[in-house]
Amino acid sequence: VELSCIIKSTVTPDPRIEWKKIRDGETSYVFFENKMQGDFVTRAEILSRTSLVIKNTTRMDTATYRCEVAAPSDTKTIDEINIQLTVQ
Repeated sequence: VELSCIIKSTVTPDPRIEWKKIRDGETSYVFFENKMQGDFVTRAEILSRTSLVIKNTTRMDTATYRCEVAAPSDTKTIDEINIQLTVQ
């Protein structure tokens, strides 16, 4: 599955991008400090700097995924998008 977090424009040369998984009120890192975290290390990757690709998804991956972008040089310094993923 591919979850897209599209950055339209930014003046910050290298904005910080993080992906988090929110499930049952618990938040965990998926992509933090430019690397995959936890069980995503072996089955996920970042495409085009922003899109999260999760391979071999299972029902345990059902959650809300949050993409957070921090661009300190921009007028809007931080933004986020939540994507609800349901694996049948």
